[in-house]
Amino acid sequence: MDAPATAVRALDEAAAGNAEVVLRYLRVFETGQVEEFQDIVAEDVHVHGAGNHVRGRAYPESSVLSPGLSNCRVKVDDLFAAGDRVTVAATLTYRGDRSGQDATMSVCKTYRLDGGVIFEFWGETDLYGFLRQLGLVPSDVPDF
Repeated sequence: MDAPATAVRALDEAAAGNAEVVLRYLRVFETGQVEEFQDIVAEDVHVHGAGNHVRGRAYPESSVLSPGLSNCRVKVDDLFAAGDRVTVAATLTYRGDRSGQDATMSVCKTYRLDGGVIFEFWGETDLYGFLRQLGLVPSDVPDF
């Protein structure tokens, strides 16, 4: 995972520890070893994004194990940690198994941690742009 030191900023030692947990979480997207979530993601984690509000570790696990996508690479563009929150802007690059082409997705997420465990997170991804790169949605935005 590419996380330049200049991209990671933490206000204190506790926040730096939380930042390390979130970086470990993001590494799972590269390794695919979702069993590592057992140590760092609460079983009933509260996930907010794309208009959904759901609970359960199965949701981030299913994101890691997305069928048709492989070889994820994570580049942390910016990370800021303060108190119990860590906010990350990152670029994820996947290989589309069907096309063999790479596609990138920008993400912005905020995580809430307690005791080195992620209990809640909010985020948005550029899913439309990602799907467009894979040829799964039209490249032209339709008129509304």
